[in-house]
Amino acid sequence: MSNRVLGYEHTIRASYLGYVTQAVVNNLSPLLFLTFQSEYGISLERITLLITFNFGIQLSVDMLSAVLIDRIGYRLGVVAAHIMAAAGIAGMAVFPALWPGNAYPGLLLAVVFYALGGGLIEVLISPIVEACPTEGKEAAMSLLHSFYCWGHMAVVLLSTLFFAAAGRENWKLLCFLWALVPVCNAVYFWKVPIRTLEEEHAPMSLGRLFRQKLFWVFMVLMLCAGASEQAMSQWASLFAEAGLSVEKAVGDLAGPCMFAALMGTARVLSARMSGRISMKNMMLGSGLLCIFSYLLAAYAPSPVLGLAGCGICGFSVGVLWPGTFSLASRTLPGGGTAMFALLALAGDLGCSFGPTAVGFSAAESGMLKSGLLMAVLFPTALCIGVLLWRRMKPEQTENRADSGCAKEENPL
Repeated sequence: MSNRVLGYEHTIRASYLGYVTQAVVNNLSPLLFLTFQSEYGISLERITLLITFNFGIQLSVDMLSAVLIDRIGYRLGVVAAHIMAAAGIAGMAVFPALWPGNAYPGLLLAVVFYALGGGLIEVLISPIVEACPTEGKEAAMSLLHSFYCWGHMAVVLLSTLFFAAAGRENWKLLCFLWALVPVCNAVYFWKVPIRTLEEEHAPMSLGRLFRQKLFWVFMVLMLCAGASEQAMSQWASLFAEAGLSVEKAVGDLAGPCMFAALMGTARVLSARMSGRISMKNMMLGSGLLCIFSYLLAAYAPSPVLGLAGCGICGFSVGVLWPGTFSLASRTLPGGGTAMFALLALAGDLGCSFGPTAVGFSAAESGMLKSGLLMAVLFPTALCIGVLLWRRMKPEQTENRADSGCAKEENPL
């Protein structure tokens, strides 16, 4: 089948599935943390390093992506990303056997593969959707970000059903089943038309971009957004099971699943309310709500209220990541690809640092609730950053014209 047979609506659908793949990359392994501990005898500290390694590699991909993508093109890059993600997801079941008696190097190798794929997916999907010649592009972009949340929900719900039907001892089969998602989407992306976007704005040099004070405010906002989101998301399953003493199925459904559902809901609502409430006010309110959610999860006198804190946190962080991109693109329209790559770098740094800080703090105190309490620092810093943004007068107007021309990338 030729690329020409499929329309750009298929490109957008493939992009939605790309974010589902990203959700599998980031959220399947946390459901298996207790399994890794019991089956392989891996400590909490070493499991924490798996999270750090994942997001550390993704932020390295962010740094290299501008030069790399220019050389290999969007199509080859996004197809390769899905193949690597599939290899890593399936590799969690396969690679530990390559080191008999010490499964940890095999798990690290799996993380390398799916982190490389996840990093490329994060960099490539948004500009691919932005370049599609379709109407309602803003709505499509909002829906795109929400698909990470729906993918997160699917990972939790379908994995929980699998464990109930097949037993946790068959977790390796689950890895193979989830690996089919990026495999199929790699074929899909090979077939769909892909265009690349060229902005009419003359891009800023890196030197000029670095001299913009607001750019550094946005970097802090992205770091805090990633840390606030993943500090809860990565530990919600284990927090529900160990910290709140509930069954795994209940913990996964009421913890990570509710977190993802409310995060996706927040993103859909923020898109519909964008004309009524300013993005900076939405982000400030979300940051304050995030502080409350972490305090509730840490100090809740009952498991029900603790799990409610997990869910409220999901709603509170929903707007933070896409909202920061939106503010940056309108305030610094000449930032171009370099700015978005650097913002993604800051976001992934937060995604790595947030859950890592929670894990090590919990290991030091012996209580995961102590780690969650420490995570209050991230949304607090974000609120301070939003207030700084409101005080500073941007040189460029916030209103960015959606001008730009796109050219179709040659089919492979």
